[in-house]
Amino acid sequence: MNFFAGDVTAGLGPYLAIYLLAQLHWQPGSIGLVLALGSIVTVVVQTPAGVLIDWTTRKRELMVLCAGVVGAAALLIVIADHPFVIFGAQASIGAALAFLGPLIAAITLGVVGREMFTRQTSANQAWNHGGNVFAAALAAGLALAGYTAGVFVLIAVMAVGMIVSTLMVKGSEIDNDAARGGTELVSGKKQSGFAVVAAERSLLIFAVCITLFHFANAAMLPLVSQKLALGGDSGTGIAFTSACIIAAQFVMIGMAALCGATADTWGRKPLFLLAFAILPIRAILYTLTDNSVLLVAIQALDGVANGIFAILFLLIVADLTNGTGRFNLAQGALATLVGVGASLSNLVAEEIVQAVSYDAAFYALALVAVVGATLFLFLMPETAAHAKKGREPDPPGPEPAA
Repeated sequence: MNFFAGDVTAGLGPYLAIYLLAQLHWQPGSIGLVLALGSIVTVVVQTPAGVLIDWTTRKRELMVLCAGVVGAAALLIVIADHPFVIFGAQASIGAALAFLGPLIAAITLGVVGREMFTRQTSANQAWNHGGNVFAAALAAGLALAGYTAGVFVLIAVMAVGMIVSTLMVKGSEIDNDAARGGTELVSGKKQSGFAVVAAERSLLIFAVCITLFHFANAAMLPLVSQKLALGGDSGTGIAFTSACIIAAQFVMIGMAALCGATADTWGRKPLFLLAFAILPIRAILYTLTDNSVLLVAIQALDGVANGIFAILFLLIVADLTNGTGRFNLAQGALATLVGVGASLSNLVAEEIVQAVSYDAAFYALALVAVVGATLFLFLMPETAAHAKKGREPDPPGPEPAA
C-alpha cells in the first residue's frame, strides 16, 4: 500500500508547476494560486477528516475512495486541458489527500499496535520512498520520450495499485480502538476531541513549528524546477524534477531506517532539529548555482529533512495523544496547519518571484526555517517518555545500613 501511495500522496506539485509553465504558458502568480488551492482545500477538510477516521470502522473503503479520486483527477487534467478543470481537479486532490496520509497511519496503528508503531512506520516510509523512486524514474523516462502528460497517467496507475493493495488488508485485522490512539477516557472523564487537542500545550507549540517547517519547505522544489525550465521545454523540466525527487527519495529511505533505529532511544527532538536545520542550508545553496547536476545534489538534502519529518510527525502526535482516543483528530488538526504552511509557501514564494527574483524567494524561505527551528529548540519538549527516562540519572538507592 505504501509503495503505491508514494506517488499518489505526493500530489502533482512540481510536475503540475512545470506542465503549466512550459506547456500551457501560465504566469507564476497563476501557478502559485493553483498549487495553493489543493493545500487550501486540504486545510478545510483535514480536521473533519481526522474526526471521521477516528469514528469510522470502514477505513479500507474510505482509502479506496480517496485513492480513486486522486487517480481520476490526475487524468482529468490532461484530458480536459482547461483552467476551470485544472482548478477543480486540484481541489478534488486536496480533499482526497486530507484523508490518505492519516488513513495509512490509522490502519498501521490499528494493525500493529502502539509498541510496534515506530518500527512499522519506519518500514512504511521506506516503502513509500521506494515507490516514489520507481514512479519518478518512470516519469522521467516518459518525459524524455516526449510524453509529458505521462506523469499524470502514471499517478492514476499508481492509484489503482494502491486500491488493490488496500483491499488485500482484511478489515478484521484492524483494531479500530487502537487505530484512534486507545481509549476515549482521559483522567476518568470523557472529553471532547477538540478539548483533548486544545488542552495540550506541547501540541500547540508543535503546531506552530510544523507550520513554519512547511512554509519554508513546500515551495523549494517547484521554484527550482521552474527556474530550470525557463529556458527549456516541459519534458526537460519534468525529467529534472524526477531526478531531484529520486535523489531525495534514496536519502529518505536511509532516514527512515535511521529514525526506526534511533527515535525510541535518542528521542524525537534531536532528530527533528536536524530536519529543521537542513532547510535554510538547502535554500541558500539553491541561490549559488544554476547547474542542473549541482541542483540535483542539493535537492538530495530534502531527503534528510522530509525523511525525518514524515516519521517524527506521526511519532510525536502518537506520543502526545496516547490514551486519548484522538490520534486521528490530532493528526488532522495538525495536518491542517501543514496545509496552511504549504499553501502560504507556494503563494508567497511565487509572488516574490514575480515581484523580485527566484533568489529573493529562497532567502525568504530560509528565514522562515530559521525562525521555526529556533522556536522548536527552545520551546518544544521531548515527547518520548522512554527516551527521556533513558537520559535521566537513576534515582538514589537506599542509604547503606550503619
